[in-house]
Parts: sequence; C-alpha cells; structure tokens
Amino acid sequence: MKAGEPAHPQRQDATAFKVLGAISFSHFLNDTIQSLMLAIYPLFKSEFNLNFTQIGLITLTFQCTASLLQPVVGMYTDRHPKPFSLALGMGGTLVGLLALSLASSFAMVLLAAALIGTGSAVFHPESARVARLASGGRHGLAQSIFQVGGNAGSATGPLLAAWIVLPHGQRSIAFFSLLALIAMVVLTRVGVWYRQHQRQTKKTVSAPAQSLPRHLVWRTLGVLLALIFSKFFYLASINSYLIFYLIGEYGISTQTAQYHLFYFLFAVAAGALFGGPIGDRIGRKQVIWISILGVAPFTLALPYVGLGASVVLTVIIGFLLSSAFPAILVYAQELFPGKIGTVSGLFFGLAFGLAGIGAAVLGHLADLWGIAAVYKLCAFLPLIGLLAIFLPDIGVAERKTLVRRSANA
Repeated sequence: MKAGEPAHPQRQDATAFKVLGAISFSHFLNDTIQSLMLAIYPLFKSEFNLNFTQIGLITLTFQCTASLLQPVVGMYTDRHPKPFSLALGMGGTLVGLLALSLASSFAMVLLAAALIGTGSAVFHPESARVARLASGGRHGLAQSIFQVGGNAGSATGPLLAAWIVLPHGQRSIAFFSLLALIAMVVLTRVGVWYRQHQRQTKKTVSAPAQSLPRHLVWRTLGVLLALIFSKFFYLASINSYLIFYLIGEYGISTQTAQYHLFYFLFAVAAGALFGGPIGDRIGRKQVIWISILGVAPFTLALPYVGLGASVVLTVIIGFLLSSAFPAILVYAQELFPGKIGTVSGLFFGLAFGLAGIGAAVLGHLADLWGIAAVYKLCAFLPLIGLLAIFLPDIGVAERKTLVRRSANA
C-alpha cells in the first residue's frame, strides 16, 4: 500500500447515500429557517421601526451565537461524540421560532435570533462529521450533498416568506416550527445510525498521519481563513441587503426583490452541489482558486449594470462563490486529520460569524453612505482570492485513487 492512500480501501465503496440524503434534508430544513429570518427583515423593519444598523444587529446576534459556540461544540464532540445532539440542537431552533413569532420588541427579536443561532451551532459540527463518516472516502461529494441541502434551504426561505409570512404577518412564523419538528424526527434516526457506525468503527479506524510541517499547516490555515473572510463578508452584502438594494436602485416591489434573492440563493445551492465532487477529481486547491478569484470580474461589474443584467451576474456570483466552501472544508479536514468536529465547527462558525459581523458593519455603512456605495466597496473583496496561490496541494493520493476507481467502473 502506498503512503497517503486510504488505510481501508474496502470502505471506499460504502457511501451511505441514505444517510447523506437524510442529513442533507435536515440541513435543508435548518437553513430554510435561517434564510427565513433574512427574508422577513422588511416585516420587522416596519413592525418595530428599525434602521439598517438594527437589522445588522439581528444578523450579528444570530450569526455570532452560532459562530462562538460551533468550535466549542466541535472540540467537545471530537472527544465525546454525541449522536443525538443533532436532534437536540434542532429543538433549540424550534423554541427560537416560537419566540420569534411572539416577539413584541426588538430585544425579544434578538433573543429569538440567539436561540435559533444556538440550535444551528449544535447542528453543524456533528452533521458535517456524519457526512464524512457516510462518505465512503468520497469526502468532497459527501460535503456537497450535505451542503446543497443547506443552500437549497437558503433559497427556499425567501419564497416561503413571500408566500406565507408577508401576507399573514409575524404570527405565521410559528408555522415553521413544524419544519424543525420534522428535522428532529429525521435527525433522531440519523443519530441511531451514527451510534451504530461509531460502535463498529471505534476499534478499527484511526486518523491518518499528517505529513505537512507544522509551520506550513498554520500558514495554510491562515490563507484559508482569509479566503473564508472574502467569501462570507461579500455574501453578507447580498444575503442581508440585496432586497433593499434592488428596491432602492430599481424601484421594484419587496415581493419581486425576494424572487431575485431566490435566484441568487438557488445558484448558491447549485454551486455547492458541484464544488465538492469537482474537487475530488481535479483537486481542492484548483476549485478554491477558480471559485473565489474567478468571481471578481462579476462582482466588480454588478454595481454598474441594469436590473436584468444584475440577475445574471448575481446568479454567476452565487454559483462560483458557493462552489468553494465544500472544497475549503474538506481541504481543512485533510489539513487537520482526526479533528473533524473542531475543523467543521471552526469553519462553519467562522462563516456564520463573518456573515454576522459583515451584516452589522455593512448595515452601518449603508446608513452612512447608502446601499449602492456598499456594493461598490464589497466588489473588491474577491481579489483576496489571490492568496490561494500559497495553498499546498494536499490529498493527491486519495484523489488519484478515486479517479482510478471511476475509470475502472
């Protein structure tokens, strides 16, 4: 056996697609709920007479609650896996939704956002671990299947807001607690599989050795974090403020603007689906390089085009940017083998935290300078993708094994 190849090649064919489907569906429900919060900002803005800074604070509360807790959850579950923590985390989301539907003040909205963020913090690190355990060695494919569920949910939330919440008001948010309840049932079944898998592999599978020098590992981590900053700070400008930008710049209705947000988020889901398996084939570094730096021409053009062209550009931007995250996450997991929960919690948490900070900062800048100026400023963020040139090419042996198996199939 060659160095760097999987220690248990017979496990490579054992991709548990039913488990991946279940965890992806749960991710869909979880992120539908998350994006619902973003899509109903206009409702809360008028209901509580909020400014853009307060809108940003809602996102900051939700995202930072999730970001601060996720690495802690991941570190703990690396040492003490908790198969049924997935369902427990979704229970926190359910309580947060009920609180959001009954909120009578801005402070109560912030509390509800914190509860939903806490539920998300518990969900993501362990669900990312389940995706890797069920991958059968196809780690990029598994992460893409897992993440496409979340991105599809993010695209669905604005539609449900337009169809249900805006016409029927704040109390209708309680309806979405049923989604959290369904997810709890599915995740309980996933927890049963996780527990059985854990018992079967506990004494036979060990983490692969890391061959990169320590200084190179930490330098590479720094580059990955810079790329995550570029991606999610830019995404915050669209996720939180695209609706307001379209309304202000083109004079369209709130409902029409929500459809435009759906187009963008649908493209994000498609990019996540393709990013992982392409990374399995051609290498994570290549996908990261293309997806983050390659989006720069489109972000630079976005603030200067008409409504029709802006739809096309946001779709391209969403697809390219989202294809990077499965590759980045699996790349980081290979960089720190044996610390799947910690790495997943760090990167999901950082993504949420940067999105929250970005929403708050950009909201304040929008109050000062206007939304259009914010979009012009953020257009330069993808140029940080130039740092991808410093990423070493890791996971080569595993990728060659998967390509060889595909060719022989």
